[in-house]
Amino acid sequence: METDPTRVAMVCVQNAGRSQMATAYAEREARGLEDAVEIVSGGTHPAESIHDVVREAMAEEGFDLSDRTPREVSEGELEACDYVATMGCSTLELDADTDV
Repeated sequence: METDPTRVAMVCVQNAGRSQMATAYAEREARGLEDAVEIVSGGTHPAESIHDVVREAMAEEGFDLSDRTPREVSEGELEACDYVATMGCSTLELDADTDV
């Protein structure tokens, strides 16, 4: 019996710092569980690029974030997630009536 993966979102305003870092760590921890866990990363107001200091700090920890680009997360994506972790911001900016 095939089941849908558990969807987890890592969200911050610009998707250029904390959520990118959290996503990289979550992806590392979920290795081998790709069919069971789906990780979504996004921001409510995405930046043009990941912060240089974040790329540098994560490189020191063995993560290469050079191919990542901040992206906007939609209300629909968040509603489809089982868990949403916000990084010091609120997803309520997307829609004041949402229960996410």
